[in-house]
Amino acid sequence: MSTATGAPTATARTANSPSPHTDPAAPQPDGAPSPATSAAPVSPASDDRSAHRLRAFGWQARFAVLVLIWGFSFLFIKVGTQGFAPLQVTLGRVAFGALVLLTILAIKRERLPRSARTWGHLAVAAFFLNALPFSLFAYSELTIPSTLAGICNATSPLWGMALSVVALSEDRPTRRRVAGLGIGFLGVLTVLGAWQGFAGTDLTGTAMALGASLSYPIGWIYVRRTLAGAGHSHLSMSSAQLLLATVQLAVVTPLFTSAPTGYPIVPLLAVFALGALGTGFAFLLQYGLVAEVGPTTAQMVTYFVPVIATAAGVVLLGEQLSWHTPVGALIILFGAALTQSRPRTSTPPTTATASATDRG
Repeated sequence: MSTATGAPTATARTANSPSPHTDPAAPQPDGAPSPATSAAPVSPASDDRSAHRLRAFGWQARFAVLVLIWGFSFLFIKVGTQGFAPLQVTLGRVAFGALVLLTILAIKRERLPRSARTWGHLAVAAFFLNALPFSLFAYSELTIPSTLAGICNATSPLWGMALSVVALSEDRPTRRRVAGLGIGFLGVLTVLGAWQGFAGTDLTGTAMALGASLSYPIGWIYVRRTLAGAGHSHLSMSSAQLLLATVQLAVVTPLFTSAPTGYPIVPLLAVFALGALGTGFAFLLQYGLVAEVGPTTAQMVTYFVPVIATAAGVVLLGEQLSWHTPVGALIILFGAALTQSRPRTSTPPTTATASATDRG
């Protein structure tokens, strides 16, 4: 989703980066008061408090919608693979997502990047942030429940912290973050029931889901090192990225799958929702949240997505849970939260341009 779904956040930086990249197209947190708050003569302080409450309600509602969309993404994947091959589900997902973003790009009269260098780097980002993890999640859900896939997605901040220590010299580990990394992976072992020899768990499918979660921070780190300060808007870069992911999968999918013999309506609608909502519309929501309340608050979506994914899988798909699955998920989320902590600093860290990522 990441990000993890999303984390994964909609900003293409490591999961630890706390400040957004801004551009002229970004929604501003201090907009003009709405007509409802300015109609009656009130004191400036009262007017400011009313406007603040309205804005707070607005971002909280959008935050909840984003959690629901990314939480249900794992259910949509499961339903989609009941009618189509995993690569076909992924191709439909990125194609519908790209269509949403390209439509918004046209409405706003923005242009795609023109530099060949930028397109080359975005092609790599599209592979690690879209084509590869989306495909791995789709294949994993052939053999594991959507609930487990959603929980595996929550490990993305753990992988991000581990990789950033190696790849990003400015990210130095603290004892708290190292402890969070250890606690998080202890949670993974708990989810898998390691003490009982992983009985009842498909290790191949689980490894694919964990590999998908690992792919996100690889992509984030690559983008941070190659596309920081590229000079294009978040929308322009992400539209190009999803367009490239669509091209990549359009080339690969016919080589490994045959054309669908039919187009069952429920799986088709699931793929459409996965792409248009979970990969297109969700990016716009996440981008707006990052611009309005900052990535530190926006990336808290990561901690709610497994809850929704688990509830959706159990209630709507009838998936079974062992006691250690939700317990392990809580341990993972606690560890991931610790890896996000960093000492306060007076100098804001370097930020990077945004890319299209989501939490599933």
